[in-house]
Amino acid sequence: MTHMSGRAQLMWDEAVTGYDFGRDHPMDPVRLRLTRGLVDAFGLDREVAVVAAKPAGDSTLRLVHRQDYIDAVKAASLRPEAADQSYGLGTTDDPAFAGMHEVSALIAGQSVGAAEAVWRGEALHAVNFAGGLHHAMPGSASGFCIYNDAALAIARLLELGAERVAYVDVDVHHGDGVQAAFWDDPRVLTISLHEHPRTLFPQTGWPEETGAAGAAEGSAVNVALPAGTGDAGWLRAFHAVVPELIAGFRPQVLVTQHGADTHFEDPLAHLAVSLDAQRAVQVACHELAHEHADGRWIALGGGGYAVVEVVPRSWTHLVGIAAGRPVAPETVIPESWRQQVYALSRQLGPMRMTDGRWPVDFGAWEAGYDPADRLDQAVLATRRAVFPLRGLLA
Repeated sequence: MTHMSGRAQLMWDEAVTGYDFGRDHPMDPVRLRLTRGLVDAFGLDREVAVVAAKPAGDSTLRLVHRQDYIDAVKAASLRPEAADQSYGLGTTDDPAFAGMHEVSALIAGQSVGAAEAVWRGEALHAVNFAGGLHHAMPGSASGFCIYNDAALAIARLLELGAERVAYVDVDVHHGDGVQAAFWDDPRVLTISLHEHPRTLFPQTGWPEETGAAGAAEGSAVNVALPAGTGDAGWLRAFHAVVPELIAGFRPQVLVTQHGADTHFEDPLAHLAVSLDAQRAVQVACHELAHEHADGRWIALGGGGYAVVEVVPRSWTHLVGIAAGRPVAPETVIPESWRQQVYALSRQLGPMRMTDGRWPVDFGAWEAGYDPADRLDQAVLATRRAVFPLRGLLA
């Protein structure tokens, strides 16, 4: 492997903002435009190499997706009104739109490009906040996701020779598509922390889902958090599960998905996490990459539907952390960006890079747990299901 340049890459092509399901759809591409604007307002674009990778071609998409599905996306892209719903296209969640294949392949290309840059040592960290479209399945669209860029990035790492890749998904929704793609592949450890499937789409991600029987058993990890979980519980669950598993697995690369929809203001889910806790997990992921993966870190976006108040701040923190120039939580947001917010959304933007919860407190698992507490029960269920399979004490 070549020597690291050490420079972080931000994967960006203005055309990713064309990933647009229409006016009343919650996944408003203004969130990408505003995130890029806030990154620039803080000068972080000068601290990273901003790189546009080429769209993923069919042979790359086939690392995860079936050709018949790719063909169906292309057909729907040309004639949205004739989209084939048997592939999950043209539905309420995934309406078809003109150019859908091209922009979905472009977003996938950014994540694949990030994987290539990090594996080849051209960058230590790479961020694609337009990515993290973790619900797309090999043969169907799902949950606002057409092509699964996260799974494609991991598949490309394997193709390039990686033997152990860890994927950590902290989106409020279960990372079901990535889990499905590597269900029977012991080279990939998938860890998802999400709201309990009883109360949220996609109704999967139970602690008992641990990977295919045989060599891959224990390679899928799911922490199903009770609705209403706040900062302390969310961070407690993360630290009670993720660091120990990563340390035991010794990944060569860490891929993380940072959906911002865990936030208490998010309209589509029921966790109560602050921006400050999201930032704390981003910092933790960065540290885990350096402790266990020689610093190789690919960080992706994901969900997040408080498109003005939450998403741009959360992902700007992510870019700052990856760039080695973290934005202090108490930092006042530049007025120029708040003007951009008003111009694009007719909303008033937030004033600071914090929800006022920094530093965020949580109890360490090692200090003991309460078997009657619902959060601790969720953590215990995951540890009991997976840790023994990985040679760890539950």
